[in-house]
Amino acid sequence: MNSLNNLECVTLFVDDLARTRAFYEAAFDARPIYSDAVCSVIGLGGIMVNLLQATEAPQLVQPVLPAASSTGPRMLMTIRVADVDAACARLRQNGVDLVNGPIDRPWGRRTAAFADPSGHMWEIAQEIRS
Repeated sequence: MNSLNNLECVTLFVDDLARTRAFYEAAFDARPIYSDAVCSVIGLGGIMVNLLQATEAPQLVQPVLPAASSTGPRMLMTIRVADVDAACARLRQNGVDLVNGPIDRPWGRRTAAFADPSGHMWEIAQEIRS
């Protein structure tokens, strides 16, 4: 397979692995597929999300230096849901603070955004029927 259209895993560099893992367990009701002292891999649909302690990141991206989480978000990952308002209520019940939303967007989606403890941005979105 030489095609580059089969995304398998997204690795997120995290500042506090234990805190971030707890966040993902609460926000996504996700349990680790694999976990050790420096990473925790969860499954979201058909994609794996590797929560990697930021101190381990340089070996993966050298000679580039990983950016500090304090520099702000550089990526937004979107999850399609059937009902954004219900998903927001569930997130809030699980202690997740929304950054924005729910908002009806002009491109036909109702969205809300939140961040994990290391500042990685997530969006939930539903299609608005005309």
